[in-house]
Amino acid sequence: MTTITNKAQNPTAHLSPEDIEALGAELDAIRAEVLEARGEKDAAYIRRVVDVQRKLELGSRAVLLVSVFPPAWLLGTAGLSIAKILENMEIGHNVMHGQWDWMRDPKIHSTTWEWDNASTADGWKHSHNEIHHTYTNIVGKDNDLGYGIMRVDEEQRWYPLYLAQPLWNFINACFFEYGIAAYDLELGRNLRTPKEKRSEEFKRNLKNTLRKIRKQATKDYVVNPVLAAPTGSFLPALAANFTANLVRNIWSHSVIMCGHFPEGVETFELKSIPDKETRGEWYLRQMLGSANISGSKLMHIMTGNLSHQIEHHLFPDLPSSRYAEIAPKVQAVFEKYDLNYHSAPLVQQVGSAWHRVIRLSLPNGWLATTNAKNLPSQLKLLYAMTTADKRKRRVMQRLLESAAAKQEKEQALAA
Repeated sequence: MTTITNKAQNPTAHLSPEDIEALGAELDAIRAEVLEARGEKDAAYIRRVVDVQRKLELGSRAVLLVSVFPPAWLLGTAGLSIAKILENMEIGHNVMHGQWDWMRDPKIHSTTWEWDNASTADGWKHSHNEIHHTYTNIVGKDNDLGYGIMRVDEEQRWYPLYLAQPLWNFINACFFEYGIAAYDLELGRNLRTPKEKRSEEFKRNLKNTLRKIRKQATKDYVVNPVLAAPTGSFLPALAANFTANLVRNIWSHSVIMCGHFPEGVETFELKSIPDKETRGEWYLRQMLGSANISGSKLMHIMTGNLSHQIEHHLFPDLPSSRYAEIAPKVQAVFEKYDLNYHSAPLVQQVGSAWHRVIRLSLPNGWLATTNAKNLPSQLKLLYAMTTADKRKRRVMQRLLESAAAKQEKEQALAA
């Protein structure tokens, strides 16, 4: 993958400025139709989900009070994992997007909701709602694209440290809530700043985040295990809470990876984005920079309906329960304007996203030109590139890219 402006065939080249604005008008009409139709059925849906989630969490924590018994541990851990996923994905994420603010219910409102996560609601809303959804998939501007720790585009210069990219992506998946908290704080940049020059805003946000983490850790790793201690279930309850958080983190990370990182999802250069992007241009970038996950209604609920990532990025403030309803209409707009509606099953999208993580951890063209027969020589080349100075590495990179381009051309001719 490379930024859309530098691709051999730009998937938007056939669209005129008038086409793009007409596309935007059609999507605006879909949005307006849903806004007009919102009502009691939508309110009943989110209230039902919240009720089910709370009862499931309470019941699971009650079962974990006797988690010294293996069946109780399995049942309680599974229930708590599902409850945490529901709270984060279908409830917290969507409530904080303001999807249910029209209900005027202070209990389900973006200004009052605080979720079961290491990130504070305010910090997350800034980095996610304001930054990610505005600058979606713009390399160097949208830090959700790789979270600032991964090489996400072929045009980013390769360095040997990227070889560890799959490892730290896996570690990030396991402790995703803490990675997001650090990302919301722009922790790396702020820690590189001399202490005396760090802003008061950062200090305040750091204090609030640490307070939030302490609160979450106390609930999961102190209160619940201590309550289970009289039955000899302190350690099993502790392990159950850790496992539930791990399951929730890996699931959330996988779903979010599927939304913007599979092969075929477009990325953009900042210089290619107009200073005053029109509504149609913004819509077009969301369409090409997002991917969906096909599956059952239950799977959609468990992903927070982020399985409809395309629809979510087009209409982040519409009720998530409406995405499945409008998806065929959105897909029809894609087809009308000859654009790729990127959708595939969960396993395929997760595999594609991880393939991209691994591919971009290696020099451009290395994976494409490697097979079982030439693996030893390719590993020697990789070692040479890893240990070479910058000048020699660039020369070897150009040779590798030429070989990959030649191979691709030969394969195209053969086909």
